[in-house]
Amino acid sequence: MSKLNGKVALVTGGSAGIGRSTALAFAREGARVVVADYAVDGGEETVRLIKEGGGEAVFIKVDVSIASDVESMVNKAIETYGRLDCAANNAGISGPIVASIDLEEKDWDQVVNIDLKGVWLCMKYEIPHMLNQGGGSIVNTASMAGIVGFPAQAPYVASKHGVIGLTKSAALEYGTQGIRVNAVCPGVIHTSMVDSVIEVIPDIIETLNKQAPVGRIGQPQEVAECILWLCSDDASFVTGHALVVDGGYVAQ
Repeated sequence: MSKLNGKVALVTGGSAGIGRSTALAFAREGARVVVADYAVDGGEETVRLIKEGGGEAVFIKVDVSIASDVESMVNKAIETYGRLDCAANNAGISGPIVASIDLEEKDWDQVVNIDLKGVWLCMKYEIPHMLNQGGGSIVNTASMAGIVGFPAQAPYVASKHGVIGLTKSAALEYGTQGIRVNAVCPGVIHTSMVDSVIEVIPDIIETLNKQAPVGRIGQPQEVAECILWLCSDDASFVTGHALVVDGGYVAQ
């Protein structure tokens, strides 16, 4: 039997990269999928790919930094499919690469509002529905930057550390009520964000490949499979955990 047969899953940041791979993995395992993102074209393409593969999905446009948007997103998911069993709160941005004291306040606010506040807002509106139905599973996308620091990425690093703390707090608050809350901490993953850097600095791919002990960067589907596992009953005794998926980078 499929791991998520009959369940409903929500994926934010589902228009590309890890989010799209997660949505596709959920659908493959039998879930009806709500794909949410600010990028409409990419989100609708994810839905098309799911339906092409025989799955069921809808797209909802959302800005996860706006409470009313997130509340509406979750309500529409419930209106469409009647319940919410799994949520992958994955939407995020990287922000500018600049020293902490040179960072503009607006850039700090944008990264923190999407990467940290957005995760909190998603859980704020997801969890009450999960409580009403007797349980659910949430996976928040943090980063290896939530485990260790990186220069010139202060708001991103701070946000991802915050996501891990938020995940642990929520796991403790709702564990006895049937809700598991975990995080994944990806390393460098081959997404469009990495491609944009490679376009500017073609040789950087060699450096990125060498940084991880496994000798390469990761693929979105490798993170998606971890999210799928954490959302499935196979991980029924796992909560409050930050699962590092980085090819061994932070073990160095």
